[in-house]
Amino acid sequence: MREEVLKVENLRTHLHTEDEILRAVDDVSISVCKEEMVALVGESGCGKTMTALSIMRLEPLTAQIVSGRIYFKGEDILRFSPKEMHAIRGGKIAMIYQDPMTYLNPLLRIGTQVAESLVLHYRLKDAEARQKVLETFHLLGIPSPERVAESFPHQLSGGMRQRVLISMAFICRPDLLIADEPTTALDVSIQAQILDLLNRTRKELRTSVLLITHDLGLVAEYCDRVYVMYAGKIVEHGTVFAIFESPKHPYTMGLLRSSLRPDRHAVQFETIEGEVPSLIDLPSGCHFHPRCTYSMEKCGREEPPLFDAGEGHFLSCWIRSEGH
Repeated sequence: MREEVLKVENLRTHLHTEDEILRAVDDVSISVCKEEMVALVGESGCGKTMTALSIMRLEPLTAQIVSGRIYFKGEDILRFSPKEMHAIRGGKIAMIYQDPMTYLNPLLRIGTQVAESLVLHYRLKDAEARQKVLETFHLLGIPSPERVAESFPHQLSGGMRQRVLISMAFICRPDLLIADEPTTALDVSIQAQILDLLNRTRKELRTSVLLITHDLGLVAEYCDRVYVMYAGKIVEHGTVFAIFESPKHPYTMGLLRSSLRPDRHAVQFETIEGEVPSLIDLPSGCHFHPRCTYSMEKCGREEPPLFDAGEGHFLSCWIRSEGH
């Protein structure tokens, strides 16, 4: 059995407004094994980023983790004090964010920002930290490392800024890397370069990766396993082969039909009818049933558990599960 670097069990994170409670993450369980790349996919607003922030213990002030366990290398980090969490965040667990300009300080040179984790976690002197930064830039294939280190964020292209964020994530050689839509703001050609870079580097450093994305093409090419999320819940998960070759949940089937694939030349993409439900007013039973073409009365009345479809393939659906 492969070693689990990350194991999330029955995680619930709620967002609190003045009048309402939003169940952003609702009984989510996921795992990432050593040297594995696992995808968490779903439409915008389904709870993917909140799941990542909960794992990092960076949930916003209006959010609260109300139940569940988050095990990192066997230790429940929900029991960690802020000081203990601060000691592993950025070092043992790192995160790549969507928008580099949001997370890079416009007033500091790139080299200084990338070196911050080294200074914090390993107490390196400035000269030692700078050398590690340049070594990491070389590892990631960043051209003219010295020039990039001396640059300010606005002096770099979007693709280069994203490479800098990847450098910041890998600088301390983490055991777990969470990549939250790392290519969203980039054009298609740069997206492929960034994911190739991320994949090659994580293999060289033997880092486990949780990739959060809505791009199923990236998932098919780079990931080992997939979790499909809808309205705060995991509705299906399995190996990449199982999910792409034999999807069972109607939502997963809809995502695949509406995605770009080289073997299809449809004039018009298929879409999933209806709208993503509000987290304030979720449908009863299966949250997907108002949009599901297979829906029956039981779907709107009872919430389905995760059924075992065999060979590590699970789904939450009354109709599509075998034997039900």
